[in-house]
Amino acid sequence: MSSIPSSTTSQQLWRKVKAANGLYREFTIPILETSTALYSSPFDVANVIGQTFASVSSSDSYSPAFQATKNRLERTPINFRCRQPLPYNCDFDMFELKRALSSAHNTSPGPDGISYELLRHLNEDSLVCLLYLFNRIWREQVYPTQWQEAIVIPILKPGTDPKNPLGYRPIALTSCLCKTLERVVNACLVYQLEKNKCIPLFQSGFRKGRSTLDNIITLENKIRNAFVRRNHLVSIFFDIEKAYDRTWRYGILRTLFNFGLRGNLPTFIQKLLNLRTFRVRLGGTLSAPFTQAEGVPQGSILSVTLFICRISHILNVFSPSIQASLYVDDLQISCEGSDMRMIERQLQTAVNIVKWCDSNGHSISASKSCCVHFCRKRGIHPDPEIRVRDVQIPVVPDVRFLGVIFDRRLTFLPHILHLRKRCEKSLNLLKVLSNTSLGADRASLLRVYQAIVLSRIDYGCVVYGSACNSTLKKLDPVHTICL
Repeated sequence: MSSIPSSTTSQQLWRKVKAANGLYREFTIPILETSTALYSSPFDVANVIGQTFASVSSSDSYSPAFQATKNRLERTPINFRCRQPLPYNCDFDMFELKRALSSAHNTSPGPDGISYELLRHLNEDSLVCLLYLFNRIWREQVYPTQWQEAIVIPILKPGTDPKNPLGYRPIALTSCLCKTLERVVNACLVYQLEKNKCIPLFQSGFRKGRSTLDNIITLENKIRNAFVRRNHLVSIFFDIEKAYDRTWRYGILRTLFNFGLRGNLPTFIQKLLNLRTFRVRLGGTLSAPFTQAEGVPQGSILSVTLFICRISHILNVFSPSIQASLYVDDLQISCEGSDMRMIERQLQTAVNIVKWCDSNGHSISASKSCCVHFCRKRGIHPDPEIRVRDVQIPVVPDVRFLGVIFDRRLTFLPHILHLRKRCEKSLNLLKVLSNTSLGADRASLLRVYQAIVLSRIDYGCVVYGSACNSTLKKLDPVHTICL
């Protein structure tokens, strides 16, 4: 194949590629509509979206009962002071700093404009100065106020109305300097949590040597065992509303205190969670500053680890007859048995985790949660009736769990049909790149195929590979078209 002759032609090809893959979107300032007015100016639109984001993490979003509990418990301050030297409170060394910089991706800079690319090109003397700065912040327990600010870019959620302020997802840009220090601190925190076994076994989210496949294979194994024993297996997949944005910050610090952490490490996290602010940016327009009162900080490296520390306690609520698993906030519970009424009683008792959620600031959405009755018995069997606050959890024939669709008879036919449809959309990119006049060569096309088509087929194949041959052959046309 001939190479692309000019930069203009290259740009045209790149636009075609992005359009074919559904990635090319021209930016326009949306017009927002609320119950009271229309907003069209960029500054007003940015302020409305910012106010919407701030209200989600506001203390007013909690229930009145939890607000009373929150106000009562927060009167007791948490003291992380420690006189004895602890290993995880020691100064950082150059190896930890360089490891943090090498593992960071080239993301957009925060309000200070300092990028990872700039930090990676610092010479040894500058790195020594940067390490000295980080260790002073660590020892003196003074957190820079500029690091508590974030620039939020609103991204429209797929299939939502652009006029609705609730239809946007916040993408936070924070200081790369701050995230570099957070990455060093996060490695120290994760090591302590894993060493002391603070995180439950069945929490697989963002842990070394663990992935979504752990939870997927565990669920598939439970279903297969139930089929062999000719039993029913009922699984409930919960949706926790605004889990990250409504995480109780005092509860996070109390959890770290109960884990026995003292000194610089928990104090740094305490400063990190304090007084978080953000501005919404639309094009070149910045909104007024808003406060993120609760929840883990948007764009922070430590956010996921802190959230896992807090949410994983929900696994301790269930009885031994209930099998539960978590991947960050994706909660799934299941119960096996031959008597559907017994299963229904066990699960209804387990659903009383709403009491744990009520006392920790979270809430479960019954309408967005779902229940699947896995069974291969012949005849008519009653489906379970499980309720959350008098709202019945809908029973569905199949559910998408961590990227794999499980149907009630475990044929994986819905998953393979959905997978084929997604792969056929990705084939449009290969069709554009294989243009005879300005297309890519064979090796490049093969790399693109492996990246955007084969990677999707490979994910979860250890589970859906147990489907019958006639079902698996429905993926053969994808390979044929690519060839």
